[in-house]
Amino acid sequence: MGLIRNVNVRNAFLLGGLCSISYLSVYFARNILGTVTPQMIESGLYTAEYIGKVSSLYFIFYAVGQLINGILGDKIKARYMISGGLFFAAITNILFSRLSAYPNVSMIVYGMTGFFLAMIYGPMTKVVAENTLPAHAVRCSLGYTFASFFGSPLAGIVAAVLVWYDVFAVGSSALFVMAVACFVCFLIFEKKGIVKYNQFDKPKEKNGGNIKILIEQKIVRFTLISILTGVIRTSVVFWMPTYIAQYLGFSADMSATIFTFSTFIISLETFIAIFIYERICRSMDKTILLMFMLSTLFFSLTYILKIPVLNIVCLTAGIMCSNGAATMLWSIYCVGLRDTGMTSGATGFLDFVSYVAAAISSIVFANAVDGIGWGNLILVWTALMVIGVIISLPYDKILGREVKW
Repeated sequence: MGLIRNVNVRNAFLLGGLCSISYLSVYFARNILGTVTPQMIESGLYTAEYIGKVSSLYFIFYAVGQLINGILGDKIKARYMISGGLFFAAITNILFSRLSAYPNVSMIVYGMTGFFLAMIYGPMTKVVAENTLPAHAVRCSLGYTFASFFGSPLAGIVAAVLVWYDVFAVGSSALFVMAVACFVCFLIFEKKGIVKYNQFDKPKEKNGGNIKILIEQKIVRFTLISILTGVIRTSVVFWMPTYIAQYLGFSADMSATIFTFSTFIISLETFIAIFIYERICRSMDKTILLMFMLSTLFFSLTYILKIPVLNIVCLTAGIMCSNGAATMLWSIYCVGLRDTGMTSGATGFLDFVSYVAAAISSIVFANAVDGIGWGNLILVWTALMVIGVIISLPYDKILGREVKW
């Protein structure tokens, strides 16, 4: 038994490590635009309105890609999905930074980057869930969830030392290297039996059977949680450097530095959330409720406290707590769908609704800054977390019966 357990740990370490590094390259590349937005605006080649449209189109392409590629990920090997997505994203990412003279074309090209990067997460979650023990799957998921949050400060570090178009070049290089590495490593894993496919697929049920299975797994409730946390972890974080520069009055370079430090702190939230889940709350539902309550508190303090340092601390804490709820969704709930045989499709759907919300909110936030100002926009973020608290209340206990919404 000891030998088997050690083999399982080793295989989980190899698979989880590969997925985490790959996902770090994904989030490094996708956070570049938000990080260098102040530089791009200062260059005079771009406006905040244009960047808002580009980011919104990216989120739409990414969202649709998650839905389509999530379904495909239940049918096509992870080796092809993940390496292919990384490879094509490397091409479109670098093209975007070289097509400033053709704004409409570059916008579409960057949107395609989102579609290709959406080929990664669903198949990755499925291959990890189906080829590791449940406890190991949570740890693997924790690794690439941390990688997704750490991508922001990594992009900030690179942006602090390079001009914006060179940052895109570095991002594309990282994607290309990981595309090759993933193809080779997955091929080796398949030959060694570390990775096997479709072990938990179930026969297709008629009359909406598969939908009923997901409803029993409270997919509706977690869809709403995905929407709320998606707005914060994607759209709010995207506009954070601009918020620091415009609302708090820091220079573009200082905003990038503060953003890097803040998002590094935010990236540590993954481990904090799992610690709270395993050691304190011992319940996914209780942890989500606690995270939304704390996020509401810190966003409220962000609105109240005008001193820049305290404002940034509270904003960072508010994002961290919202991301704590997201960690429960992606690291606990999604990998727990293994036995449904629909891990990739369900995960892709949840990511789809998350980024549709992010796409809409990105446009709204860009326009709202001129209309209602950053201060009132903070109240909007606070209200979203209040909704999260309402959604997370234990209605099954309050009503005395099971609630499957």
